[in-house]
Amino acid sequence: MDLSPHSTEPTGSAHHRVVIVGGGTAGISVAARLRRAGVGDIAVLDPSGTHWYQPLWTLVGGGQAPLETSRRSEESLIPDGVRWIREAAAAVDPDARTVSLAGGGLVGYDYLVMAPGLQLDWDKIPGLAEAIGHDGVTSNYSPEYAPYTWELIKGMRSGTAVFSHPATPLKCGGAPQKIAYLAADYWRKQGVLDKIRMVFVLPDPKLFKVPVWTKALEKVVERYGIEVRYESEVTAVDGARRELTITDKKTGTEETLGYDLAHLVPPQSAPDWVKKSPLADGPYGFVKADKHTLRNPDHPEIFALGDVANLPTSKTGAAVRKQSPVVVAHMVAAMKGAEAGKKYDGYTSCPLVTARDKMLLAEFDYDLKPAKSFPGVNTFKERRDMWVFKRYVLPAVYWRGMMTGRV
Repeated sequence: MDLSPHSTEPTGSAHHRVVIVGGGTAGISVAARLRRAGVGDIAVLDPSGTHWYQPLWTLVGGGQAPLETSRRSEESLIPDGVRWIREAAAAVDPDARTVSLAGGGLVGYDYLVMAPGLQLDWDKIPGLAEAIGHDGVTSNYSPEYAPYTWELIKGMRSGTAVFSHPATPLKCGGAPQKIAYLAADYWRKQGVLDKIRMVFVLPDPKLFKVPVWTKALEKVVERYGIEVRYESEVTAVDGARRELTITDKKTGTEETLGYDLAHLVPPQSAPDWVKKSPLADGPYGFVKADKHTLRNPDHPEIFALGDVANLPTSKTGAAVRKQSPVVVAHMVAAMKGAEAGKKYDGYTSCPLVTARDKMLLAEFDYDLKPAKSFPGVNTFKERRDMWVFKRYVLPAVYWRGMMTGRV
């Protein structure tokens, strides 16, 4: 069998010791770690020829990074000795231990890693799918629209700018407000901030989960004069009229607001085929997993991590960095008929860009307790070195460390 990373497997029936659904951050990092642990006969299912470093899209939208720096070919990241099946998964049968492919055929497995990410539900907000990418409506949650965000910010000199956060779980929970801060700081430097009304629509009663960073962000919001609509969400968009509807979740009151720029983040959920699977758990269909071992409690040969896992923590790349070694440790132990003691504590990280040269680094665990990676560094205040860390250090760590199983 040809196990070069440049080979793909034809549609049909096959069986592999480990099948990984998804070739994104979670899938590739697990595949790389398994290979480093000496595990063979691994297959990665993913139809995309492009792999994106998504955390950089906020800076693309803020005019601080070119889109191309966030892109690599998927082929270049498939670890040596791992089979790449360039097809999408369409269903999973945990009793038969098979994954159905969208193009037909089945792939059997001894162990399954669910890492297909999540889906962006543009159609869940009426009018959003029709308006996105034009009519002043944009979103950094897609590489297609992130450059348009910067076009809108750069060209705005007065008017109303609306930024939204959906009322669903989402990847990188800080991203909806980070772009607001980047825009505000740019407009401040251009001398036009006082001519722009900024509105941030947030479904939660506070800016952040962890109090110490909430206080810091409240000062940032005050500095820029941003109106925060707490416990509210954008529920409709009329691109032709350049109007949107904001609904107060407590009272049900609706307000129609005209806009000149609207950075809207779509609701998010598990991929539709995952929602329909026996592994789905909770209202958004994410995969059921033990929060410490990341194993499915009903099917212990199945693991889930990354955005698709139904865990009580923020969905970030930093979380995956801590989750992948836990998955590998438990899988390798299971292959040997043993148990692993390694546990995931819910660590996640949110680099909160608050200006064009400053950032707060929020790191915390399941208990929302700070979990600092840099002893002696005050990450509770805005720092320029943390901005440099996000813009230049983290991408290098991602490509050279996480994607090769070293970090």
